[in-house]
Amino acid sequence: MLKKLTIMIISVLLLAFNANAGSDGELVLNKNQPDKTRDCFENLNRATFAFNQGLDKTIIKPIAKGYSNLPAPIQKATSNATRNLSNLITIPNNILQGDIKTAMINTGRLTINTTAGLLGTIDVANKMGFPKYEKEDYGQTLGAWGIGPGCYLVLPILGPSTIRDTAGSFVNALGGDPWYNASVDGNNEFLSESAFLASKAISGIDFRSNNLNSFDNLEKNSIDFYASIRSLYLQDRQNKVENNKRGSVDVLYKDDEDWEEIDNQ
Repeated sequence: MLKKLTIMIISVLLLAFNANAGSDGELVLNKNQPDKTRDCFENLNRATFAFNQGLDKTIIKPIAKGYSNLPAPIQKATSNATRNLSNLITIPNNILQGDIKTAMINTGRLTINTTAGLLGTIDVANKMGFPKYEKEDYGQTLGAWGIGPGCYLVLPILGPSTIRDTAGSFVNALGGDPWYNASVDGNNEFLSESAFLASKAISGIDFRSNNLNSFDNLEKNSIDFYASIRSLYLQDRQNKVENNKRGSVDVLYKDDEDWEEIDNQ
């Protein structure tokens, strides 16, 4: 009951915030610009961004480089397994967005890959011809319901976000069930929160490893690296909310923190 009440309060505050939020700034990386989003906390955001950059250079990037030296089959299996677990958030959001058909497809994908695919390390569903998997999260669902992004935020460690996407992350944390609603070994034991967080950390390292050169090039060629990341994130989130798979800038950012590809052409 307390969880549901807290979620309701967050949703009401989010709606109120968006009702009073203006818009400014310009996103220049995409000809079809997303709705302009205010950077209301830019000074704080830039400070947090600098902190995250320091953390990346001293800890995350070295780990990602080490991970990139692992055999390709191990990296592929790890990526498949974390993607499979992300279905636990995607499926309820398919339902909340009224996309029951896709929810059923993803449920089948999860079941097949978890069993025949050895806990998702092998993407058997893909080999069977299942439609391409598209991740969904609660921030996307709030956007699909017509809730605007609110102000841009940079979160410590987690990186770029918005008021709406941060609220969506709280729904993940407070809702609970979508994280754990998967049996282990068929004996009704549920995935623990620590297992979920571990999968998110591994997914983040996998993403960082795949984009070592992309980030370096983007930072090197950007007049304002902070502004470039902000623009890429906001474009990606709008593409995801609108289910636009053909954006001119291909930045696939999943549930708070897993960009799969950055194309800075």
